[in-house]
Amino acid sequence: MKKLLLFLLYPLFCYAAQAKSPNVIIILTDDHGYADLGAYGLLDDIRTPHLDALARNGALMTNGYSSAPQCVPSRAGIVTARYQNRFGVDANEFVPIPADEITVAERMREVGYATGFVGKWHLEPTWEGQAWIAENYPEGLEKTPPFDIPYELRKPYSPLQKGFDDIYDGAWLDYLRNYDIGGNDVHPAEVHLIGEKEFRIDHQTDAALAFIKRQKEKPFFLHLAYFAPHTPIEYVEKHFDRFPGEMAERRRWALASIAAIDDGVGAIMQSLREQGIEEDTLIFFFGDNGAPLKIDRPDSPFNEDQGGWDGSLNGPMVGEKGMLSEAGIRVPYVAYWKSHIPAQVYAKPVITLDAGATALALAGIQTKPGELDGVNLVPFLSKANDAVPHDALYWRFWGQSAIREGQWKLLSLENGHQMLFDMESSEHENANLIAQHPELAERLQKKLDTWLQQQKRPGMPDAYGREHPWYQHYFGVKK
Repeated sequence: MKKLLLFLLYPLFCYAAQAKSPNVIIILTDDHGYADLGAYGLLDDIRTPHLDALARNGALMTNGYSSAPQCVPSRAGIVTARYQNRFGVDANEFVPIPADEITVAERMREVGYATGFVGKWHLEPTWEGQAWIAENYPEGLEKTPPFDIPYELRKPYSPLQKGFDDIYDGAWLDYLRNYDIGGNDVHPAEVHLIGEKEFRIDHQTDAALAFIKRQKEKPFFLHLAYFAPHTPIEYVEKHFDRFPGEMAERRRWALASIAAIDDGVGAIMQSLREQGIEEDTLIFFFGDNGAPLKIDRPDSPFNEDQGGWDGSLNGPMVGEKGMLSEAGIRVPYVAYWKSHIPAQVYAKPVITLDAGATALALAGIQTKPGELDGVNLVPFLSKANDAVPHDALYWRFWGQSAIREGQWKLLSLENGHQMLFDMESSEHENANLIAQHPELAERLQKKLDTWLQQQKRPGMPDAYGREHPWYQHYFGVKK
């Protein structure tokens, strides 16, 4: 009789377990230097009180990494919880994400999660993906970059086709959306153009808040990708006025835009508390890669240089965006889950791929051994597991490759130059120790070589060159 009763009640138990599955929010910033988070205590001018509160009451990662020092490959890794090199999105020019590559959102949706995407996607075909254009849009080869690709060709790679049911897809002025700021359905999906007086960061926050209110009754997965402090720079009086005084105007932009993001995080936390779901929600916050300094941080006029230095700073980390040195890949990184993750400063190396893997584990989704490269961080952050989350972390970008194992990091360039660093020393990447530890460097290189051979494009590409001015400036590397 008891067995029969358990059999009859089993579906109810399963439903109850599913109903208690936590919400997961991934908040991503763009070209955000490691130093620009107040909780690290590295800079006096940064103002991030809401993020600092999450860091103070959750886990502040001091060795949190992105999987690439550039937007597209980093984001491809985040949305799949896999090294993007495994499926060929090695750099911006290798867009789009393969249409058959399974995303975290697709897996979450299959088990009943509401899935939402807000902000910058950057994984559809773009003018940078010349190989894809040659095969799928050859007329684009005759166009002058940058240019748009017809939506029907981009659609299979869009958030709406990659697992997200609710979308507010856009980086700056125009957004493809299927719901509005009031939380109402918009069918069919439409392109919404925001007004000149609206700031993109504030608008992206409003879209995220609308999603939370829409989906608060069921477990949800929200990917919020803020387009800042990445350029182009907008002058927003209400945010710029918060940072008076003498400084580079591009620095003022970074401070203002990051403060706007921090305001958004504060509004999201207030909404979670008002809905009574704060303790049911795990929040990850991190950058996609380091800040682009353009070597000497030129404070060029906004209207004359739409790119350039974005005003963000990498602090003591060496290098900048585009490099596999620490400033290119070590990012601000926080995990917060009230009553589940105790307050701590977490120093063991983690990577942005771990956010998606954690979400899948908490949703009860089983994956095959080796299918993901991210790991579930909850056992480590909750102190249930005191081991290191990763045996090693790996990178390959342009003509660079790197491995970090414990305290050691080996950085290898395609031109044959190698550097070995003790990341637990005060000198970190300011002291190349390869001459003192040649056998260690050789062992790490063999381990890295094995990983490189497992990627879609095996080995190291003959690609060193674009990054040379940086390596010459920061490390004195000769060609």
